[in-house]
Amino acid sequence: MIKVVALSDSHVSSLNSLPSKILDELASADWVVHAGDFTEANLVNELKTYGNFKGVRGNMDSPEVKALLPETELLEIRGFVIGICHPAEGGPPLRIEERVRRKFDKVDVIIYGHTHKPKNEVRDNVLYLNPGSSTGAWPAAYASYGILEIEDTIKARIVRI
Repeated sequence: MIKVVALSDSHVSSLNSLPSKILDELASADWVVHAGDFTEANLVNELKTYGNFKGVRGNMDSPEVKALLPETELLEIRGFVIGICHPAEGGPPLRIEERVRRKFDKVDVIIYGHTHKPKNEVRDNVLYLNPGSSTGAWPAAYASYGILEIEDTIKARIVRI
């Protein structure tokens, strides 16, 4: 089994500001994915030390983060294609799944952020996973992250902290 830890909307400058439960989870991850709004480049660099990493920039990221990361990213694991975006242009959260879907052609999963509200939902054969805010940054009701478990199928869950 391949384990992907999905984070988004951290809005912090270092790993020390993330909940300890996330740090424990990262230690056993095969992949770490962050769907934007790190805020500072230091967090990007620290997450890369966990090994396999994919990240995208968010609308609130610093110029340094925006220079380091693309707006969208693709990750293929065991034949499943995972699209990653924030969306970097920001905007209202209304119809966000439709907006992020238009950014990718053929994907099985889209990991996205921006709303700070976790979601784990399948629509038209695409799994939409919004991990929520890993620190509980406003307007999140609580801190959360996502887990993808990939074997012959993909299972997703939201972990509330």
